[in-house]
Amino acid sequence: MTDPVLTYAHASQSRLIDDLKTLVSFPSVGADPAMAQGMEDARSFIEARIKKMGFKNCQRLTPPDGSGQASLYGERLDAPGKPTLLVYAHYDVQPSDPQDKWNTPPFEAVEKDGRLYGRGISDDKAPMLIALDTLAAFIAVEGKLPVNIKLLIEGEEEAGSPSLPAILEHHRDLLTADAVLSADGARWRPDLVALNVGSRGNSGFEMRVQTAAQDLHSGRFGGIVANPLHVMSHLISSLHDTEGHVTAPGFYDGVSEPAPDERAEIAIIPYDEDKAFDAIKAHPHGEAGYTTLERLWLRPTLDVNGMWGGYTGAGSKTVIANEAFAKLTMRLVPGQDPQRTKQAVMDHLKSRLPPYATLEFYGERGQGGAYAVPPEHPLLAAAVTALTKTSGEVPIKVRIGASLPLTEIVHRILGIDTVMFSFAISDENFHAPNEFFRLSSVSDGLAAWVQILRELAETDRDSYAPYCQS
Repeated sequence: MTDPVLTYAHASQSRLIDDLKTLVSFPSVGADPAMAQGMEDARSFIEARIKKMGFKNCQRLTPPDGSGQASLYGERLDAPGKPTLLVYAHYDVQPSDPQDKWNTPPFEAVEKDGRLYGRGISDDKAPMLIALDTLAAFIAVEGKLPVNIKLLIEGEEEAGSPSLPAILEHHRDLLTADAVLSADGARWRPDLVALNVGSRGNSGFEMRVQTAAQDLHSGRFGGIVANPLHVMSHLISSLHDTEGHVTAPGFYDGVSEPAPDERAEIAIIPYDEDKAFDAIKAHPHGEAGYTTLERLWLRPTLDVNGMWGGYTGAGSKTVIANEAFAKLTMRLVPGQDPQRTKQAVMDHLKSRLPPYATLEFYGERGQGGAYAVPPEHPLLAAAVTALTKTSGEVPIKVRIGASLPLTEIVHRILGIDTVMFSFAISDENFHAPNEFFRLSSVSDGLAAWVQILRELAETDRDSYAPYCQS
């Protein structure tokens, strides 16, 4: 039997694509002050859209001091006695650098071979519009939503959600709900029906090493003054041993070895390692004693995201730089405290610093712990059923190596759980040049979102109570 809401949603796909192209044209890079107008344009566009859909109490949410990028809120409480879901997405995107690696303009949605290309199109603008269009279809066809919906559309996810804890604390009563249904948190592979049931946490910082007050002539000072680039390279190389283990004392505090049943469950997941690494022209590498998927989902990491200093222009400049810089991030697993883990790494670096150099840490950013949805949660059960009905396959439960800060933050502050229900796919180059979104995922996503809302309307609100800790 055809669902009239889904029929309406599918018939409206061309409008969704047009709106997506418009939304991508706004360079909403929240971390870059130069992109402030792009952020405002994206906010205004989304606000107008949700108001037109009939959402009430629409407002911009910020911490009490008004700092940071605003989150957008709206509500439709159409179903007394039914569950209340906080539907989450984010409108900020990653920077488009390096510009010369793009085959199309990053802030212009270009259609090619069944794909739309553009910065932020997969993470998270297309998945967000799929969720919003599903809600719009219910309202247009049935005049109401089958469950109560509160929208939370964040503007700082790509920066680690630094304002989100304060927003949740300050607007706790407004944001109360039974669970979170997230349009962010991409699917794993295009050839496998899967649900993400956990994500790693994250933390990070920047560092600066200095050995002199200014850059120095390498003929006059070479061999008698320390080179900060050499110091930085030694500090960075000290972070891992030859087996890929992080050497900072305390880094693994709280980390448990994967349980045998976890390892067995991962081992049966279809995964062609040779094909996966060949696609990116790389080779498997990482912490000894673990498989690739175990490293990706169950083990913490420490990575250098950038190092720079000295002269990097064309030709030669015989100079000894006076300072060097690096950016570091960590992906964390259950049991690790983000702040303590970060401090362990900084303490290790300070302990390795030679007396002829100084070390400064800066670049404080948002951070969050790892998260896993309870296996018997009613929202997870609804998601499994919805995907089974719309795809014809029972989804495999997987984790993601990336972080979705919301999941741990909202669980810690509001005491509710999150199911990731995005229709982006992890190979779509988000955070990289030539980001794209498969047009076929629009139809798939609309079908699944319609079905999960149908399933949720049949769940008992009391079944969420054991999982709500507020």
